[in-house]
Amino acid sequence: MGSVRWAFRCGSWTPTGSDWQFAARCVQREEKDRIEKFVFAKDAKSAMAGRLLLRKCVCERMGIPWSAIRLERSPRGKPYLAAPLKVRPDPGPEPPAWSFNLSHQGDYAVLAAEQGVQVGVDIMKTTMPGSSSVPEFFRIMTRQFTAYEWSVIQSGGSEQQQLAAFYRHWALKESFIKAIGTGLGFNLQRVEFHLSPEPLTQKYALRQTKMHLDEEEDDDWVFEESLLDTDHHVAVALGPADNADSAPLRPALPPPTSFTLLSFSDLIASASPLTEEDPACWDRFKMKAEAPQRQKETHAST
Repeated sequence: MGSVRWAFRCGSWTPTGSDWQFAARCVQREEKDRIEKFVFAKDAKSAMAGRLLLRKCVCERMGIPWSAIRLERSPRGKPYLAAPLKVRPDPGPEPPAWSFNLSHQGDYAVLAAEQGVQVGVDIMKTTMPGSSSVPEFFRIMTRQFTAYEWSVIQSGGSEQQQLAAFYRHWALKESFIKAIGTGLGFNLQRVEFHLSPEPLTQKYALRQTKMHLDEEEDDDWVFEESLLDTDHHVAVALGPADNADSAPLRPALPPPTSFTLLSFSDLIASASPLTEEDPACWDRFKMKAEAPQRQKETHAST
């Protein structure tokens, strides 16, 4: 069973012209076009990092040449490998299929991948609400959590602790939704999380948190939680594959691993260009503001 947990810090990435042009050549043309449509550089960098993370994983862990990889999206936006589906020369048993998922929020893009199981990942940065007080923000979000979850979130001593608990719960719910590919139509109150009593750290991932689905504990799903830094929670949801038998998932999984922080050199270590050079793509990128003004002010004050 293979397992990948990678992170890239987009927030502090200041690409050179040659870096950005090379990265743009190493993703599929339609992805390059989609990335260029982002208004802000922050979002364009996050999206570019996500595509490079995904291709690096497929290339290095599945043994598929960079130039042969064809990635597409499901109707709900989940990436999947469209081609090539078979690259193994040996006639032996088919290895378990890989599942992978991306998330980017705050300062990072993250990728989680696993063989033989469904996977979803979500990262959330603990930030103060921009246009409302914390109590008002919680009131607006009331329907997203159960009464039990709100009791846990609001039991924190300070507003910062309450927000950290809020975003931790939110990352868990999003990781599950992304793993099952349901999208916005899923009622988030159907899932309730009972957090691990052990505090999260940057050193290792925890798997003690339990999920209740429709008021019953669900043992089919495993949730990994960790911190990338003091402000960024990451949750990984691991569930049985569509064709999996009834064997429990937990004993078969490898031990949880923390996320490995990659550099830009790591991101492109296996990359090869797919398209001709487009010098104008750097000019278009340079014209973008880094982030909306309110985000800049919020980051400057934290």
